[in-house]
Amino acid sequence: MNDMGAHFGTANFERRKYPRFSVNLPVEYRKVDNLKGRPGNTGDVSEGGLLLYISEPLEIGQELSLKLFFTSERKLTSIQARTQVVWKDIRIGNDGGCRIGVKFVDISSEALTLLKEFLNNLITLKSAKELIQSPRLFPEI
Repeated sequence: MNDMGAHFGTANFERRKYPRFSVNLPVEYRKVDNLKGRPGNTGDVSEGGLLLYISEPLEIGQELSLKLFFTSERKLTSIQARTQVVWKDIRIGNDGGCRIGVKFVDISSEALTLLKEFLNNLITLKSAKELIQSPRLFPEI
């Protein structure tokens, strides 16, 4: 059996504790030993961490203070958390940007609740959109 056959049917999501949501949200991050914040964007979000697009390379294991911005109940909301870089891709695209995965290492229960509510709203919106776009079961008369 070749290597392809040995892994056929398995998926990386089996390792994941939380579902990921592909959503582009603004973030401000800073290295814990630095006061200056830098902008970035999410590629996906989960209760356990984020995929981030940022402009500078970071090291695996490095901790960041992060502020994530999103809308909640029709107003701009932000949550703060301490995160840790768990993987990285360097130089994505021509602009020299980086893609990193971070996990939450310190997030308040209030911030986590706001994040969960936001993600649950995404599920609701996606379900409603799929329902609207699904083909009709019965033809119109």
